[in-house]
Amino acid sequence: MIKLVTIIFALIGTPLFIVISALALISFHTVDIDPSVVIIEMTRLGDTPLLISLPLFIFAGTMLSESGAPGRILKLSRLLLGWLPGGLAVISLLVCAVFTAFTGASGVTIFALGGLLLPALLKDGYTDTFSLGLITSSGSLGLLFPPSLPLILYGVVAETRIDHLFLAGIIPGILMLLLLSAYAVRSGIAIAGSKKIPLSEAGPVLKETMWELPLPFIIIIGIYGGFLVAGEAAAVTALYVLVVEVFVYRDIKLSAIPKIMGRSMMLFGGILVILAASMASTNFLIDQEVPNRLFAFISGYIHSKYTFLLLLNLFLLIVGSILDIFSALVLVVPLILPIAAGYDVHPVHLGIIFLTNLQIGYCTPPVGLNLFLASYRFKRPIIELYRATLPFLGLLLLTLGLITYFPWLSLALIDWIG
Repeated sequence: MIKLVTIIFALIGTPLFIVISALALISFHTVDIDPSVVIIEMTRLGDTPLLISLPLFIFAGTMLSESGAPGRILKLSRLLLGWLPGGLAVISLLVCAVFTAFTGASGVTIFALGGLLLPALLKDGYTDTFSLGLITSSGSLGLLFPPSLPLILYGVVAETRIDHLFLAGIIPGILMLLLLSAYAVRSGIAIAGSKKIPLSEAGPVLKETMWELPLPFIIIIGIYGGFLVAGEAAAVTALYVLVVEVFVYRDIKLSAIPKIMGRSMMLFGGILVILAASMASTNFLIDQEVPNRLFAFISGYIHSKYTFLLLLNLFLLIVGSILDIFSALVLVVPLILPIAAGYDVHPVHLGIIFLTNLQIGYCTPPVGLNLFLASYRFKRPIIELYRATLPFLGLLLLTLGLITYFPWLSLALIDWIG
C-alpha cells in the first residue's frame, strides 16, 4: 500500500529524488534491512569514473544552452540538411548516438545535450512532445556503437571477443538510426517554418560556427583515437566551451559563470541522488533474487527457439526498465548464456539482443531511467514523457524484432571481415 501511494506521488509530479529514495528505503525496511544502505550507495558512487565526467559535461551543456550555440547550430543544420525535412532532428539523433557511444551513459547525453538540443528543436518549429520524445529516446542510442562500455562489459562477462561485438553492433545501430531518422523526416514535412539556407550564405554561416564546429571532432578523435579517457574528454570539453563562449563569442559574461556553475551542480546533485537510490534499489532486487526467479519461471515453459527469443525480449525489457545496464549485465548474462546456447543462439547475436533490450528499457514506461532523468532535467511530469516517447519506442521495438529474428544483421560484418 505504501509503495502504491509512493508511485501515485510520482505520477502527480513529486520530485523524483524523493520518490525513488522513498521506494528504496521502503523496500529495504520491508525485509528488515537497515535503510542506511541507501547512504552507503551514495558513498560508493564516489569511486565511479562517471562522477568525473558527469558534472563537467553537464557544465559544458549548460554553458552551450545559455549561449547562442543553439541558434548557430540551427543555421548550420539548415545549411547542411535544409533540403531534407526533419534535418535538425536527424542531426540530433546522430549527435546523441555518437555522444552516448563514448560516454556509455544515457544520463550524460540527456543532461549534456538536452539543454542544447531542446531549445533548437523548439525554435525550428518541432512540437514540444516530439522534441521531448526524441531527446529522451535518443539518449541511449549509441550503446551499440564502439567503444560502448556496455559492449565491452558484455564481452568480459560472456567471454566473447570484444572486437566481434564492436563489429556486430554497427549494422543494428545504423538500422535503428535510419528508422528513427525516417520518422524525423516524416515529422519534419509538416513543419512549414523549416527553411533551406542558400549556398550563397554558406561562408558567413561556417564562419559564425567555426569555433563550435571542432568540438565534436575534438571529443570523438580524443576518445576513439585513444588520446583521452571520458573524464579527460569532459575536462577538455568544459574548458573549450568556457573559452569559446566567454572569450570568443562573448555570449556569456564572466560574472555569470558562478551562477551557471551553481545551476549545473544542482542538476548534478539531483542526478547523483537518483543514481544512488537506483543503485540501492538494484541491490535490493538482486538480494531478493527477483530477476532470477522471474526468468526461472519463464524458462520452464519454453520449447521453441523463436518463443524463447520472444519471451527473452519481454524479460529483458522488464530488466532494462528496473535495473541499470551494468548491474543487468553482471547479473543476467551468466544466467541466460547457457540457456541461449541450448537454443543455438550465437553468443554475439545474444549480446546485441541483450544490449538492444536494455537500451530500449531505459525509455520504457513506467520506470525507465531515461524517463525519470528527462523529467527531472526538463521539469516535466513523468506522464508527459510517457506520451512523448511512445512513437519512438514503437520504432525501437520494431528494430528489436528485426535484430532478434534476423541474426545476420549482427553477424554479417563478422563473417565478412572475419
